Amino acid sequence: MCMKLLLYIIINCTQKVKLCFSGGCVTRGKERRQEMNLCSEPLRTGSRGNNKEPGGKLCKTDSYENAAQQTQERTLHNRLRSSSTWQNMSADTTPRPPRPTLSDFHGVSMVHYFTDNWEKVQNFKARPDDILVATYPKAGTTWASYILDLLYFSLRQPDRMTSAPIYERVPFLEMHIPNFMTGTDFADNLDTTPRLIKTHLPVQLVPKSFWEQKCRVVYVARNAKDNAVSYFHFDRMNFAHPEPGDWNSYLQRFMDGKMVFGSWYDHVTGWWERKQSCPEIHYMFFEDMVEDTGREIEKLCSFLGLGSTADEKQQIRDLVQFDTMKKDDMANYSTVPVMDFKVSPFMRKGKVGDWKNHFTATQNEQFDEDYKEKMKNTTLQFRTEV
Repeated sequence: MCMKLLLYIIINCTQKVKLCFSGGCVTRGKERRQEMNLCSEPLRTGSRGNNKEPGGKLCKTDSYENAAQQTQERTLHNRLRSSSTWQNMSADTTPRPPRPTLSDFHGVSMVHYFTDNWEKVQNFKARPDDILVATYPKAGTTWASYILDLLYFSLRQPDRMTSAPIYERVPFLEMHIPNFMTGTDFADNLDTTPRLIKTHLPVQLVPKSFWEQKCRVVYVARNAKDNAVSYFHFDRMNFAHPEPGDWNSYLQRFMDGKMVFGSWYDHVTGWWERKQSCPEIHYMFFEDMVEDTGREIEKLCSFLGLGSTADEKQQIRDLVQFDTMKKDDMANYSTVPVMDFKVSPFMRKGKVGDWKNHFTATQNEQFDEDYKEKMKNTTLQFRTEV
């Protein structure tokens, strides 16, 4: 009965030629996240308009012929039948995609979830005021994204941080997960100025339009040992990445660069070298952010030319504390169905030096020797404790 009622509502909305395009027109809390699972993938029939709901969300409002309506209705019906989202639209019950396998992609280890939309990624049209948040995975991406979002929009749009999750406010450019809008579509439909966009791409794969438009880039790097540990626990709970295996074999793969988005060593040094000749790149360190978040916010404001007051910066500093963000459903990725929080939380510890709880003496010795060889030709330096 519940399923029939839900299907009737959806079909009725379709007949009124009003289909949500960006994840539902509900704009608050859990209701929005529930509707997102059902409406997030744009239907392909018909053209896409740019009409907006009163709440500001883009929606399709084109008229459809009967045949097209029937096709859409069948599609919605099949999705309801094949998914448990109609029963309880949450990250706990939504079917997760199969674990992918690594493959070589332009010399970088990748999985298809981040290359299936490659033509649109490479042809993405950046704007001069876009800000790109770039990191190797698990190096502080969400932290930097949240700080930037608050710096720009906490005063202009005070309800923003409670009305949409961070992955909508700062979309993941190369993401292409089934039943969700692509990262490029999310970015194209941002109505903010500036647009905040995140990527994990190594510097050589970033769409050329970001360089042509001289967009500002905020890059965050984290020391290799803590990054490896955090990435291990992330891969355990993230079904969009390959099965991590045991810690010992995982650490060896990290050293070999056989990770999603490639080698940590190539990633951090590639961006570091580009920074030397590109003033549009602000290179930050996770360890510095942990040591003195306020100081790093000051540096970020200086780079961006923002005139936030001392009180505003203090308020932002309080809001981006790790324990605060970890409890915030709009920041902690708890609504993303490809992640299993029963295995590990997305935001786990946020500390410097947790590697000491994972590395054995032998592993540490081998890692240090390998690290010294791989990093011998760069001026880039990291701290492994603060």
